[in-house]
Amino acid sequence: MADRLKRSVFVSADGVRLVGDRGGAADAPCVVLLHGGGQTRHSWSRAVDSLIGAGLQVINFDARGHGDSDWSPSGSYALSDRAADLRAVVADLGVPFVLVGASLGGATAIQAVHEGLRPAGVVLVDIVPEPDPRGIERIVGFMHGHRGGFASIDEAAAAVAAYNPQRARPNDTSGLMKNLRPRDDGRLYWHWDPRILDTAPTTHHIVVERATETLGALIDIPVLLVRGLSSDVVSEAGIAAFRRQVPRLEILDVQGAGHMVAGDRNDAFNDGVIAFAKRLLVPAA
Repeated sequence: MADRLKRSVFVSADGVRLVGDRGGAADAPCVVLLHGGGQTRHSWSRAVDSLIGAGLQVINFDARGHGDSDWSPSGSYALSDRAADLRAVVADLGVPFVLVGASLGGATAIQAVHEGLRPAGVVLVDIVPEPDPRGIERIVGFMHGHRGGFASIDEAAAAVAAYNPQRARPNDTSGLMKNLRPRDDGRLYWHWDPRILDTAPTTHHIVVERATETLGALIDIPVLLVRGLSSDVVSEAGIAAFRRQVPRLEILDVQGAGHMVAGDRNDAFNDGVIAFAKRLLVPAA
């Protein structure tokens, strides 16, 4: 279904260019996909196909400092910068839309709502304002652990498999090149700016906790949390704290999925997100 996608470029307020894909009918209600930290828009590939097949429009873009989008010249990677990016992405949308954000993408969605963006609904994929610090430490440790790059794509695939051992390692690892970039030294490096790690995770968490107060007050915006039941990031305590801020919170638990829910159990993820999006968007359209 890749031939149904159109490459699009959005320019944020500070001039950073954001590269994405757009598919589906231009007058159809829209789902905007925001990937997690250290990922690219390609992490949503199978979800994009399903969403378009369900009659929805999709915008799927690389966050600043990731994938094909620009790296910020000034190292501006605060959630407020990412919220400004999201406003630029949806600026010309004349249809209702739902935000679907994984991890860092979910935090961006919450901050954008806090700053005035008004989607028809918000889907947060394995992210809560008070995540389990052990899971966050493991993610940050993985990202910090490979700043020297990899000698080969197989070496990168082995690192991913070690981080997420419950996911079957693919026989063909060539698709991983979408997340890597070669440099002059002959080694392969992750397709993101290492300066995104300069801000401590706790700084982002404080921002998200404050922004969630706004989300909780906007009772006309439904919120769905998609949790991988094998996740080490979203705990029962984290859900309870989130529900105290957003009592209307809906939960979709995905069996057999960890933090990378869409990749671990794409079928269950797609079914749940499509049902939520169509419930909100089709009547609105």
